[in-house]
Amino acid sequence: MSNDDKISNKVDELAGRGKETVGNATGDRDLQAEGQGQQAKGNLKQAGEKIKDAFK
Repeated sequence: MSNDDKISNKVDELAGRGKETVGNATGDRDLQAEGQGQQAKGNLKQAGEKIKDAFK
């Protein structure tokens, strides 16, 4: 996995955590859900990259 991909995927995950936290604090369920989705997206991408690396 390239470093750019690792960084991008981690940024997605961390941004999602931030959105989820802000959503929890403000009671904004839409923002909370968006944050959870963004975290899942980042985690899924990371898993896919790890699988690709395993077959190299």
